[in-house]
Amino acid sequence: MARIAGVDLPKDKAVIYGLRSIYGVGPKKADEIVDKAGLDPRTKIRDLSEEQVGQLRNIIDSDYIVEGDLRRDVFSNIRRLFEINCYRGLRHRRGLPTRGQNTRTNSRSRKGKAKTVAGKKKAV
Repeated sequence: MARIAGVDLPKDKAVIYGLRSIYGVGPKKADEIVDKAGLDPRTKIRDLSEEQVGQLRNIIDSDYIVEGDLRRDVFSNIRRLFEINCYRGLRHRRGLPTRGQNTRTNSRSRKGKAKTVAGKKKAV
């Protein structure tokens, strides 16, 4: 079992896809890491030697911000927006989209499950 940056990598996946399970490592960074390590991208994680896993671990630790450090940075950026009371900070605080999207009918993933509101009675 390969453990890098506090994450157990899925052993049945190729290295280039398994590295993506680390928070902060996407397709491009995974490609760069595999190139720096000089590994075949299609090698399964279970087939890596301890030396190769250590090499990947060293590359990620020295060159990239991942997992806890990255989560802390992102949250501190959002907290800064809260504290300066800017518009984006207010949207984060209220759990609404921050980049100007329409919220009348969409943005359910950000707002949560729809809360039904009773309609108005018609005046007769």
